Amino acid sequence: MNTRRVQYQHGIIFFFVLVQFAHGDLTYSVQEELKHGSVIGNIAKDLGLEPRSVATRKARVEMEGTEKQYVGINLRNGDLCVDERIDREEHCGEKPTCVLKFDLLLENPLELHRLSLQVQDINDNEPIFPRDIIKLEISESTDKGARYRINAAHDADIGQNTVQSYILQQNPNFVLNIQTSAGKGKMEGLGFL
Repeated sequence: MNTRRVQYQHGIIFFFVLVQFAHGDLTYSVQEELKHGSVIGNIAKDLGLEPRSVATRKARVEMEGTEKQYVGINLRNGDLCVDERIDREEHCGEKPTCVLKFDLLLENPLELHRLSLQVQDINDNEPIFPRDIIKLEISESTDKGARYRINAAHDADIGQNTVQSYILQQNPNFVLNIQTSAGKGKMEGLGFL
């Protein structure tokens, strides 16, 4: 029990020492799905450091709760780069804003910076209809320009990148099948392949 108390006290002291060396936040904005190696920003410039000191101070970026290394630091020049694909929908779903939090650590002397990465949505998800085949029965006597409601397509993107509208046009993925019955003209079957 006494050992736990000592560890707890040491933990509190370490926390306050670390807070003393904690500095301001850095915030960057990046589009999702950037290629490996894409430059996000330059931490050396933004922290007022010499680029060579980034390597000597063993700069590193860590994200709590994951082993994945989404961003890394080029130790030669201080560039913050994409290390692994960042999928906005995977991290934030349909939330209007998506901010990933990282710890930026520098040694000798010890510094801790909070790094926020605002992930911007791109139009990378295709619209999906609830069903692959949509059947409509349209009478021959239907007025020209009549409209028919079908269930809307949805995608995982948000804001201006989500499905706004669509038009059905003949293409290799769309089939219009016309069937006629004796005495009645009917058109059935809109299908998406």
